[in-house]
Amino acid sequence: MKIGMGSDHGGFELKEYIKEQLMQEGYPVVDYGTDSLASVDYPDFGEKVALAVAGGEVDLGIVMCGTGLGISMTANKVRGIRAALVSEEYSARMARCHNNANMLAMGGRVVGKDLGLSIVRAFLSSEFEGGRHERRVNRIMEIEEKNSEMEG
Repeated sequence: MKIGMGSDHGGFELKEYIKEQLMQEGYPVVDYGTDSLASVDYPDFGEKVALAVAGGEVDLGIVMCGTGLGISMTANKVRGIRAALVSEEYSARMARCHNNANMLAMGGRVVGKDLGLSIVRAFLSSEFEGGRHERRVNRIMEIEEKNSEMEG
């Protein structure tokens, strides 16, 4: 499973820590930036990772900014993305199991490194359950499709 990661300056330290841990655990990781604590705009990095997930370059995406809010909103603007902003393990599991989330968002100023890693592990170790949840996820995607047609 190939993981795409991205952050702005507010999520940089958490991204770097989690990236290192995932690589030690054998996950292939593609880092879409940023590469320092210098101030940058989270939409640039949320979009890069979301496009990589939507385009099949990576299997799942993990993004971070200071709160996780802006970067998750950005990622969810890309067609086919279901990014879940979480700050604890249960929601990370449910995002995958019930909502078939393909991206995880966290706040580098909200969760510490150990909790962040636990959240990522919960997300990556969970799988979509399908069943009644599939109907609901399909409905989300129908709404996205309907609204993208209205824009065009």
